[in-house]
Parts: sequence; structure tokens; C-alpha cells
Amino acid sequence: MSPRHHNQVAGHPTPSKTPQSRHGPNLDTRSEIYSLSPVRFGSQQMLLSPRRQPRAVSKVPYKVLDAPELADDFYLNLVDWGSANILGVGLGSSVYMWNAQTSKVNKLCTLDDDTVTSVSWIQKGTHLAIGTGKGLVQIWDAEKARRLRTMTGHTARVGSLAWNTHILTSGSRDRLIYHRDVRAPDQWLRKLVGHKQEVCGLKWNCEDGQLASGGNDNKLMVWDKLSETPLWKFSDHTAAVKAISWSPHQRGLLASGGGTADRRIIFHDTVKGSVINEIDTGSQVCNIAWSKNSNEIVSTHGYSQNQIVVWKYPSMTQVASLTGHTYRVLYLAMSPDGRTIVTGAGDETLRFWSTFGRRPGTREDGDNGGRLADLAVIR
Repeated sequence: MSPRHHNQVAGHPTPSKTPQSRHGPNLDTRSEIYSLSPVRFGSQQMLLSPRRQPRAVSKVPYKVLDAPELADDFYLNLVDWGSANILGVGLGSSVYMWNAQTSKVNKLCTLDDDTVTSVSWIQKGTHLAIGTGKGLVQIWDAEKARRLRTMTGHTARVGSLAWNTHILTSGSRDRLIYHRDVRAPDQWLRKLVGHKQEVCGLKWNCEDGQLASGGNDNKLMVWDKLSETPLWKFSDHTAAVKAISWSPHQRGLLASGGGTADRRIIFHDTVKGSVINEIDTGSQVCNIAWSKNSNEIVSTHGYSQNQIVVWKYPSMTQVASLTGHTYRVLYLAMSPDGRTIVTGAGDETLRFWSTFGRRPGTREDGDNGGRLADLAVIR
């Protein structure tokens, strides 16, 4: 355990679209004719009305963990926060687990002559899927620290994984996507051929049974259930699509972010197959996640500011911009209660931020057990 001291760093705003004012022309001409004030009637109303204060978000991470060998590779997904409140992190050839309740770190496994390229927790339970550099997918019982099975199929690294109950979906540099039923003895159930380059983003919408996939071919595809033909193909991005997130608040609302040559977050309606809106963030979009508790979205970025931005949806006005990482913020995961995010970067740190409030109607439950003054080293 070694302490890490950090100073408060002011956030820097990111270029974004400014919403047009909703205040139209003042039609109350009589009041203006007889008024002695040089200030227009509509302007008086604006000045006198109480200004709504933006929600305060701490600009400083409440915890920082050292994460040696956390790869600076845009195409990997090496951090995931499970329903049991345990963070899984792939570092080099090993997987480590950080318990948010106790702040203890345990090593789950070290791969023989292979590297960890992705990690993903099953939605409910303690099973962790691990993708490897040699194209394998392993499933581990994290509670018992026991490997349950190893699945083959891919011929190159597996950089993305996504669960839908007992279906585990894997995406690879070999451009293929495999659906695997982890209850069945077969290596895979379906093979999806669609992307022309590496598959770097996968997210299931479990309620509607739709899978979104993003690739280095700049394509975003939506697949219905276990269909081997995409329902929609979106070609709006002009760079790799790794950042993908389904809205938990609106059916069929899918957000995606593009890489360095694109910099945009685009919102899609997967019911109609249309684009709803887009915003130029000014820098590479590495990750996107919707708040579970409010209609807000968080994005993490690369060149040039390496910032984390919280946005209000649908206005896409900034709630906060958080800085501190010295490399692009390639990794993002959210706590089970939706109040905290963890970000990771090639600067080999994991930073924990209190970004969102609790869900309306739920009680305050303290500090989630993990906000300790001493800062640990993973490893």
C-alpha cells in the first residue's frame, strides 16, 4: 500500500453546441411603452427570476489507485465493476479484483504465455469473463477463484465482451462476433459477420434484446436478439467506434462516440433506425455511460485534454468537466448503485469520482464502504 497525493485540478470546458435560448421576442409591447426602465420587460423578468444553480460535482477524485501495466490501447476494455461491488482490472497477463466495500485487492489469475485484453462481469453473480490476446475467452468464478471453462473460436485478440444473462458475446480483431451460451458445451452459438475491421465495442440492451457493436471500420451496428444479420448499420462516424451506451431511461436510445478523427457523440433511435442528434466534443471519445439515476451521460476523452465530461441530456449542456489523467481516459466503469464512476488511463492510475446522485426514492447509505484516506496499489 502506498499513498498517492493529488492536488485539486480545475476542470476545463470542452467545446460543445450551445443550446438556443428559449426566450422568444417579447410581445408585451404595452408594458414597454409605459415603462421608465431602460431594460426591456423580458430582460427584467430574466434578471429578477432566481437562477437555477448547476449541480455541484467534485472536481477531485475521492480515491486514486495505482495500476501498473494498465495498457494505453484504445481497442481494449480492461476495467469493469460488477454487481457484487467488485472492480475487475486486467493488468498485463493478470486480473486483479478490488473490493469496494473493504478496499482489499486480490489477484484472480495470471495467464500462461498470454495477455488480458478484456474483462466483463456477468450482470448478476460473481462470474467474470476474460478475453485474451490469443483469442480465447475464459470464464472464472471470482468468489472461488476458479476457472470454469475456456472457449475458443477467435483467431486474434478479444478486445470486447458483453453479457445478456447466460449469453456471452465476444468481439475480436479477427472482425468476428460470437454469441456463446455459457450453459451449453458448444464453443459458440452464433457467428456474426459484419465489421470489416477490429470489433472494439459491444453493449447489450437486455430489455429489448438488442446488441450494439462498434468497430475500427467506423461502423455502428445493431443486431436483434441472436440474428446473424444486422438490423441497422450506421455509418455516421468517421473514426473507430468504441464508446457505446444504451439509455436506461428511453427505449431504443443508443449513444455512440467516435475516435480522434471524429470526436462526436451521436444519438440513435434504434426503433426507427434514425439519428436523433449529435455533438462535437472537441476530442477523441473513448467511453460513454448513461447515469442510472438521472437523465445524464458521462463521456471520457483522449487527445488533447484527457478529460471526463458529465452532460445533461437532451440539451447536452455540460454539468462538469473533470481532469487529472495525463493520458487518454480509455477505461470507464460505473458502480452498481450508479453514483460513482472509475476511470483508467495509460498513466497507470484508476481514479474514482462521485459524479451522480442517488436514485430518487432511495435512502442515503453512507460512503459505499470504499472512500478511505489511504490509497492502495493494485498488485
